[in-house]
Amino acid sequence: MSKELFITTDLQREWIEKLNGLESQIRGSAERTDRHAVFPKENIQSLVDLGYTKLTLSKKYGGDGITVTDMILMQETIASYDGATALSIGWHQGAVGDLFESETWEAKRLEKFAKEVLNGALVNRAASEAQTGSPTRGGRPGTTAVKKGGHYIINGQKNFTSMSPVLTHFLVSAWVEGQEGIGFFLIDRDSEGLSIKETWNMVGMRGTESHDLVLNNVKVNEEDFVEFNNGPRGEKLNGWLLHIPACYLGIAQAARDYVVKFAVEHKPNSIQGSISELPNVQSHIGQIDLELMQARHFLYSVAAAYDDVEKRKLMKQELGAAKHVVTNAAIQIVDQAMRIVGAKSMELTNPLQRYYRDVRAGLHNPPMDDMVISKLAKVAIEDMNK
Repeated sequence: MSKELFITTDLQREWIEKLNGLESQIRGSAERTDRHAVFPKENIQSLVDLGYTKLTLSKKYGGDGITVTDMILMQETIASYDGATALSIGWHQGAVGDLFESETWEAKRLEKFAKEVLNGALVNRAASEAQTGSPTRGGRPGTTAVKKGGHYIINGQKNFTSMSPVLTHFLVSAWVEGQEGIGFFLIDRDSEGLSIKETWNMVGMRGTESHDLVLNNVKVNEEDFVEFNNGPRGEKLNGWLLHIPACYLGIAQAARDYVVKFAVEHKPNSIQGSISELPNVQSHIGQIDLELMQARHFLYSVAAAYDDVEKRKLMKQELGAAKHVVTNAAIQIVDQAMRIVGAKSMELTNPLQRYYRDVRAGLHNPPMDDMVISKLAKVAIEDMNK
Protein backbone atom coordinates (compact mmCIF):
# COMPACT_ATOMS: atom_id res chain seq x y z
CA MET A 1 0.00 0.00 0.00
CA SER A 2 1.40 3.39 -0.95
CA LYS A 3 0.36 7.02 -0.85
CA GLU A 4 -1.68 6.75 -4.08
CA LEU A 5 -4.71 5.83 -1.95
CA PHE A 6 -4.56 9.32 -0.46
CA ILE A 7 -4.32 11.27 -3.72
CA THR A 8 -7.79 12.77 -4.03
CA THR A 9 -7.49 16.11 -5.87
CA ASP A 10 -6.26 17.38 -9.22
CA LEU A 11 -3.76 19.64 -7.46
CA GLN A 12 -2.25 16.68 -5.65
CA ARG A 13 -1.99 14.62 -8.85
CA GLU A 14 -0.44 17.55 -10.71
CA TRP A 15 2.23 18.09 -8.07
CA ILE A 16 3.06 14.43 -7.60
CA GLU A 17 3.69 14.28 -11.35
CA LYS A 18 5.89 17.38 -11.15
CA LEU A 19 7.89 15.89 -8.29
CA ASN A 20 8.19 12.60 -10.13
CA GLY A 21 9.94 14.59 -12.84
CA LEU A 22 12.70 15.38 -10.33
CA GLU A 23 13.01 11.81 -9.04
CA SER A 24 16.10 10.83 -11.01
CA GLN A 25 17.92 14.04 -10.04
CA ILE A 26 17.08 13.86 -6.33
CA ARG A 27 17.51 10.11 -5.96
CA GLY A 28 20.69 10.21 -8.02
CA SER A 29 22.34 12.77 -5.74
CA ALA A 30 21.39 11.10 -2.46
CA GLU A 31 24.44 8.87 -2.04
CA ARG A 32 26.88 11.65 -2.88
CA THR A 33 25.34 14.20 -0.52
CA ASP A 34 25.30 11.62 2.26
CA ARG A 35 28.80 10.28 1.67
CA HIS A 36 30.40 13.72 1.55
CA ALA A 37 27.93 15.49 3.89
CA VAL A 38 27.30 18.19 1.29
CA PHE A 39 24.04 20.06 0.89
CA PRO A 40 21.97 19.18 -2.23
CA LYS A 41 21.75 22.76 -3.49
CA GLU A 42 20.70 21.70 -6.98
CA ASN A 43 17.70 19.80 -5.61
CA ILE A 44 16.51 22.74 -3.54
CA GLN A 45 16.97 25.16 -6.45
CA SER A 46 14.96 22.85 -8.70
CA LEU A 47 12.13 22.86 -6.14
CA VAL A 48 12.25 26.66 -5.94
CA ASP A 49 12.21 26.92 -9.74
CA LEU A 50 9.25 24.56 -9.84
CA GLY A 51 7.28 26.87 -7.55
CA TYR A 52 7.24 24.33 -4.74
CA THR A 53 8.38 26.74 -2.02
CA LYS A 54 5.39 29.04 -2.43
CA LEU A 55 2.81 26.27 -2.12
CA THR A 56 2.23 26.68 1.62
CA LEU A 57 1.97 30.47 1.32
CA SER A 58 -1.71 31.35 1.65
CA LYS A 59 -3.68 32.49 -1.40
CA LYS A 60 -4.39 35.76 0.38
CA TYR A 61 -0.70 36.61 0.02
CA GLY A 62 -0.23 35.28 -3.52
CA GLY A 63 0.69 31.67 -2.79
CA ASP A 64 -1.11 28.43 -3.55
CA GLY A 65 -2.58 27.91 -0.09
CA ILE A 66 -2.23 24.13 0.01
CA THR A 67 -3.45 22.11 2.99
CA VAL A 68 -1.38 20.17 5.49
CA THR A 69 -2.59 16.98 3.79
CA ASP A 70 -1.30 18.26 0.46
CA MET A 71 2.03 19.10 2.05
CA ILE A 72 2.63 15.72 3.70
CA LEU A 73 1.74 13.93 0.47
CA MET A 74 4.37 15.93 -1.39
CA GLN A 75 6.94 15.76 1.39
CA GLU A 76 6.57 12.00 1.63
CA THR A 77 7.18 11.76 -2.11
CA ILE A 78 10.41 13.79 -1.95
CA ALA A 79 11.60 11.81 1.08
CA SER A 80 11.21 8.55 -0.81
CA TYR A 81 13.87 9.97 -3.17
CA ASP A 82 16.14 11.53 -0.53
CA GLY A 83 15.48 12.16 3.14
CA ALA A 84 17.92 15.04 3.53
CA THR A 85 16.36 17.01 0.67
CA ALA A 86 12.88 16.42 2.06
CA LEU A 87 13.66 17.32 5.66
CA SER A 88 15.51 20.46 4.59
CA ILE A 89 12.80 21.88 2.36
CA GLY A 90 10.18 20.67 4.82
CA TRP A 91 11.34 23.17 7.43
CA HIS A 92 10.67 26.00 4.98
CA GLN A 93 7.32 24.59 3.90
CA GLY A 94 6.22 24.14 7.50
CA ALA A 95 7.42 27.54 8.68
CA VAL A 96 5.69 29.40 5.86
CA GLY A 97 2.50 27.39 6.27
CA ASP A 98 2.34 28.13 9.99
CA LEU A 99 3.22 31.83 9.66
CA PHE A 100 0.58 32.60 7.07
CA GLU A 101 -2.08 30.42 8.68
CA SER A 102 -1.73 31.98 12.13
CA GLU A 103 -1.03 35.53 10.85
CA THR A 104 0.44 36.59 14.19
CA TRP A 105 2.80 39.10 12.55
CA GLU A 106 1.77 42.62 11.62
CA ALA A 107 0.03 42.62 8.24
CA LYS A 108 2.63 44.84 6.55
CA ARG A 109 5.47 42.59 7.66
CA LEU A 110 3.63 39.50 6.42
CA GLU A 111 3.00 41.17 3.07
CA LYS A 112 6.66 42.10 2.72
CA PHE A 113 7.86 38.62 3.59
CA ALA A 114 5.27 37.02 1.31
CA LYS A 115 6.74 38.90 -1.64
CA GLU A 116 10.17 37.54 -0.74
CA VAL A 117 8.83 33.98 -0.56
CA LEU A 118 7.24 34.44 -3.98
CA ASN A 119 10.67 35.50 -5.23
CA GLY A 120 12.33 32.35 -3.90
CA ALA A 121 13.23 33.22 -0.28
CA LEU A 122 13.93 30.26 2.01
CA VAL A 123 13.37 30.40 5.77
CA ASN A 124 13.84 28.20 8.82
CA ARG A 125 13.42 28.78 12.53
CA ALA A 126 16.66 28.89 14.53
CA ALA A 127 15.67 28.08 18.10
CA SER A 128 17.91 25.24 19.34
CA GLU A 129 20.97 25.94 21.45
CA ALA A 130 23.63 23.71 22.95
CA GLN A 131 22.88 24.85 26.52
CA THR A 132 19.08 24.64 26.33
CA GLY A 133 18.55 21.52 24.24
CA SER A 134 15.32 21.27 22.29
CA PRO A 135 13.28 24.51 22.42
CA THR A 136 10.17 22.39 23.01
CA ARG A 137 11.43 21.64 26.51
CA GLY A 138 11.08 25.28 27.51
CA GLY A 139 14.63 26.40 28.17
CA ARG A 140 15.44 30.10 28.15
CA PRO A 141 17.57 30.94 25.11
CA GLY A 142 21.09 32.19 25.71
CA THR A 143 20.78 34.33 22.60
CA THR A 144 19.94 37.89 23.64
CA ALA A 145 18.27 40.88 22.04
CA VAL A 146 18.99 44.35 23.41
CA LYS A 147 17.12 47.39 22.15
CA LYS A 148 19.28 50.33 21.13
CA GLY A 149 17.50 53.26 19.54
CA GLY A 150 15.30 51.97 16.74
CA HIS A 151 17.09 48.63 16.48
CA TYR A 152 17.75 45.41 18.35
CA ILE A 153 21.25 44.01 18.76
CA ILE A 154 21.30 40.22 18.65
CA ASN A 155 24.08 38.04 20.06
CA GLY A 156 24.18 34.27 20.36
CA GLN A 157 24.68 30.94 18.65
CA LYS A 158 22.07 28.49 17.39
CA ASN A 159 22.62 24.87 16.42
CA PHE A 160 20.76 22.45 14.13
CA THR A 161 20.07 25.16 11.53
CA SER A 162 18.98 22.87 8.73
CA MET A 163 19.43 24.07 5.14
CA SER A 164 21.97 26.63 6.36
CA PRO A 165 23.87 26.85 3.02
CA VAL A 166 20.87 28.26 1.13
CA LEU A 167 18.62 29.93 3.70
CA THR A 168 17.90 33.55 2.87
CA HIS A 169 16.17 34.27 6.21
CA PHE A 170 16.41 32.99 9.77
CA LEU A 171 13.64 33.20 12.39
CA VAL A 172 15.80 33.51 15.48
CA SER A 173 14.60 33.12 19.07
CA ALA A 174 16.19 35.38 21.66
CA TRP A 175 15.67 36.53 25.23
CA VAL A 176 14.55 40.15 24.96
CA GLU A 177 16.35 42.12 27.63
CA GLY A 178 14.12 44.55 29.51
CA GLN A 179 10.94 42.83 28.35
CA GLU A 180 11.66 39.50 30.08
CA GLY A 181 10.33 37.24 27.40
CA ILE A 182 11.26 35.26 24.30
CA GLY A 183 11.05 36.98 20.96
CA PHE A 184 11.57 35.87 17.38
CA PHE A 185 13.43 38.07 14.94
CA LEU A 186 13.41 37.69 11.16
CA ILE A 187 17.03 38.16 10.14
CA ASP A 188 18.31 38.44 6.59
CA ARG A 189 21.26 36.23 5.65
CA ASP A 190 23.25 39.23 4.44
CA SER A 191 23.07 40.98 7.83
CA GLU A 192 26.42 42.16 9.14
CA GLY A 193 27.65 39.96 11.98
CA LEU A 194 25.72 36.87 10.83
CA SER A 195 27.79 33.83 9.91
CA ILE A 196 27.52 30.06 9.58
CA LYS A 197 29.89 27.90 11.62
CA GLU A 198 30.30 24.51 9.94
CA THR A 199 29.72 22.15 12.85
CA TRP A 200 27.44 19.51 11.29
CA ASN A 201 29.13 16.10 11.64
CA MET A 202 26.40 13.51 12.16
CA VAL A 203 25.85 9.94 11.01
CA GLY A 204 22.26 10.68 9.90
CA MET A 205 20.72 13.36 7.68
CA ARG A 206 24.24 14.36 6.74
CA GLY A 207 23.16 16.25 3.64
CA THR A 208 21.05 18.76 5.59
CA GLU A 209 24.21 20.65 6.64
CA SER A 210 22.47 21.75 9.85
CA HIS A 211 25.34 23.95 10.95
CA ASP A 212 25.47 26.54 13.75
CA LEU A 213 24.17 30.04 13.18
CA VAL A 214 26.43 32.64 14.82
CA LEU A 215 25.10 36.12 15.60
CA ASN A 216 27.66 38.72 16.60
CA ASN A 217 26.13 42.14 17.29
CA VAL A 218 23.63 41.72 14.48
CA LYS A 219 21.51 44.86 14.08
CA VAL A 220 17.83 44.14 13.42
CA ASN A 221 15.10 46.65 12.60
CA GLU A 222 12.16 47.01 14.98
CA GLU A 223 9.77 45.77 12.29
CA ASP A 224 11.68 42.48 12.19
CA PHE A 225 10.89 41.78 15.85
CA VAL A 226 7.95 39.68 14.69
CA GLU A 227 6.88 37.49 17.62
CA PHE A 228 6.95 37.84 21.40
CA ASN A 229 5.95 35.66 24.32
CA ASN A 230 6.33 36.87 27.90
CA GLY A 231 4.03 34.32 29.51
CA PRO A 232 3.64 30.55 29.77
CA ARG A 233 3.96 28.88 26.41
CA GLY A 234 0.59 27.79 25.17
CA GLU A 235 -0.27 24.57 23.42
CA LYS A 236 -0.75 26.16 20.03
CA LEU A 237 -1.50 23.55 17.40
CA ASN A 238 0.87 23.57 14.45
CA GLY A 239 -0.12 20.94 11.94
CA TRP A 240 2.62 22.09 9.57
CA LEU A 241 5.14 20.23 11.73
CA LEU A 242 3.71 17.05 10.23
CA HIS A 243 6.29 17.53 7.51
CA ILE A 244 8.62 15.77 9.98
CA PRO A 245 6.85 12.39 10.17
CA ALA A 246 6.03 12.66 6.45
CA CYS A 247 9.76 12.68 5.78
CA TYR A 248 10.39 9.50 7.75
CA LEU A 249 7.37 7.80 6.23
CA GLY A 250 8.82 8.48 2.77
CA ILE A 251 12.17 6.97 3.79
CA ALA A 252 10.37 3.90 5.15
CA GLN A 253 8.52 3.53 1.84
CA ALA A 254 11.82 3.66 -0.02
CA ALA A 255 13.24 0.92 2.22
CA ARG A 256 10.16 -1.19 1.67
CA ASP A 257 10.31 -0.82 -2.11
CA TYR A 258 14.01 -1.65 -2.16
CA VAL A 259 13.65 -4.81 -0.07
CA VAL A 260 10.65 -6.20 -1.96
CA LYS A 261 12.52 -5.79 -5.23
CA PHE A 262 15.56 -7.41 -3.65
CA ALA A 263 13.51 -10.35 -2.36
CA VAL A 264 11.97 -10.99 -5.77
CA GLU A 265 15.30 -10.79 -7.60
CA HIS A 266 17.68 -12.49 -5.15
CA LYS A 267 18.06 -16.17 -6.05
CA PRO A 268 20.81 -17.91 -4.06
CA ASN A 269 21.72 -21.39 -5.32
CA SER A 270 20.79 -22.89 -1.96
CA ILE A 271 17.06 -22.67 -2.81
CA GLN A 272 14.73 -23.01 -5.76
CA GLY A 273 13.43 -19.65 -6.95
CA SER A 274 13.89 -16.34 -5.12
CA ILE A 275 13.94 -15.63 -1.39
CA SER A 276 10.54 -13.95 -1.79
CA GLU A 277 9.06 -17.45 -1.67
CA LEU A 278 10.49 -18.18 1.78
CA PRO A 279 7.96 -18.02 4.66
CA ASN A 280 10.28 -16.05 6.97
CA VAL A 281 10.95 -13.44 4.26
CA GLN A 282 7.24 -13.14 3.52
CA SER A 283 6.63 -12.68 7.25
CA HIS A 284 9.06 -9.76 7.34
CA ILE A 285 7.55 -8.17 4.22
CA GLY A 286 4.04 -8.59 5.61
CA GLN A 287 5.05 -6.91 8.85
CA ILE A 288 6.67 -4.07 6.90
CA ASP A 289 3.52 -3.40 4.89
CA LEU A 290 1.36 -3.61 8.00
CA GLU A 291 3.55 -1.05 9.76
CA LEU A 292 3.38 1.22 6.70
CA MET A 293 -0.41 1.00 6.51
CA GLN A 294 -0.87 1.80 10.19
CA ALA A 295 1.57 4.71 10.11
CA ARG A 296 0.24 6.21 6.90
CA HIS A 297 -3.43 5.99 7.87
CA PHE A 298 -2.67 7.53 11.25
CA LEU A 299 -0.66 10.40 9.76
CA TYR A 300 -3.14 11.23 7.00
CA SER A 301 -6.16 11.02 9.30
CA VAL A 302 -4.53 13.44 11.74
CA ALA A 303 -3.68 15.81 8.87
CA ALA A 304 -7.26 15.63 7.59
CA ALA A 305 -8.59 16.45 11.06
CA TYR A 306 -6.27 19.45 11.26
CA ASP A 307 -7.38 20.70 7.85
CA ASP A 308 -10.99 20.62 9.06
CA VAL A 309 -11.32 23.81 11.14
CA GLU A 310 -14.12 22.40 13.30
CA LYS A 311 -12.38 19.10 13.98
CA ARG A 312 -9.15 20.95 14.72
CA LYS A 313 -10.85 22.49 17.75
CA LEU A 314 -11.26 18.99 19.20
CA MET A 315 -7.62 17.99 18.73
CA LYS A 316 -5.29 17.70 21.71
CA GLN A 317 -2.20 15.52 21.36
CA GLU A 318 -2.80 13.94 17.96
CA LEU A 319 -0.04 15.88 16.21
CA GLY A 320 2.67 14.72 18.59
CA ALA A 321 1.28 11.20 18.61
CA ALA A 322 1.42 11.07 14.80
CA LYS A 323 5.09 12.04 14.82
CA HIS A 324 5.83 9.43 17.49
CA VAL A 325 3.97 6.60 15.75
CA VAL A 326 5.30 7.28 12.25
CA THR A 327 8.93 7.80 13.26
CA ASN A 328 9.10 4.66 15.36
CA ALA A 329 7.32 2.68 12.65
CA ALA A 330 9.88 3.91 10.11
CA ILE A 331 12.71 2.68 12.32
CA GLN A 332 11.08 -0.75 12.60
CA ILE A 333 10.45 -0.93 8.85
CA VAL A 334 14.05 -0.18 7.93
CA ASP A 335 15.29 -2.62 10.56
CA GLN A 336 13.14 -5.43 9.13
CA ALA A 337 14.26 -4.59 5.61
CA MET A 338 17.89 -4.91 6.66
CA ARG A 339 17.22 -8.28 8.26
CA ILE A 340 15.96 -9.56 4.91
CA VAL A 341 18.94 -8.26 2.93
CA GLY A 342 21.47 -9.32 5.56
CA ALA A 343 25.03 -8.04 5.94
CA LYS A 344 25.05 -6.47 2.48
CA SER A 345 22.52 -3.95 3.76
CA MET A 346 25.40 -2.36 5.69
CA GLU A 347 27.59 -1.78 2.66
CA LEU A 348 28.12 1.93 2.05
CA THR A 349 26.84 1.51 -1.49
CA ASN A 350 23.54 0.07 -0.24
CA PRO A 351 20.81 2.67 0.37
CA LEU A 352 19.40 0.73 3.33
CA GLN A 353 22.25 1.75 5.59
CA ARG A 354 21.53 5.40 4.74
CA TYR A 355 17.84 4.92 5.42
CA TYR A 356 18.74 3.29 8.74
CA ARG A 357 20.86 6.25 9.82
CA ASP A 358 18.41 8.85 8.53
CA VAL A 359 15.29 7.48 10.24
CA ARG A 360 17.11 7.40 13.59
CA ALA A 361 17.43 11.18 13.29
CA GLY A 362 13.65 11.40 13.60
CA LEU A 363 13.84 10.52 17.28
CA HIS A 364 15.58 13.84 17.88
CA ASN A 365 13.17 16.03 15.90
CA PRO A 366 10.41 17.64 17.98
CA PRO A 367 8.43 16.53 19.81
CA MET A 368 10.53 13.88 21.55
CA ASP A 369 8.98 10.52 22.43
CA ASP A 370 9.04 11.01 26.21
CA MET A 371 7.26 14.35 25.95
CA VAL A 372 4.56 12.89 23.70
CA ILE A 373 3.82 10.04 26.10
CA SER A 374 3.93 12.32 29.14
CA LYS A 375 1.49 14.80 27.60
CA LEU A 376 -0.90 12.03 26.57
CA ALA A 377 -1.01 10.83 30.16
CA LYS A 378 -1.45 14.33 31.60
CA VAL A 379 -4.30 15.16 29.23
CA ALA A 380 -6.07 11.89 30.07
CA ILE A 381 -5.78 12.59 33.81
CA GLU A 382 -6.86 16.23 33.45
CA ASP A 383 -9.90 15.21 31.40
CA MET A 384 -10.91 12.69 34.05
CA ASN A 385 -10.63 15.30 36.79
CA LYS A 386 -12.86 17.83 35.01
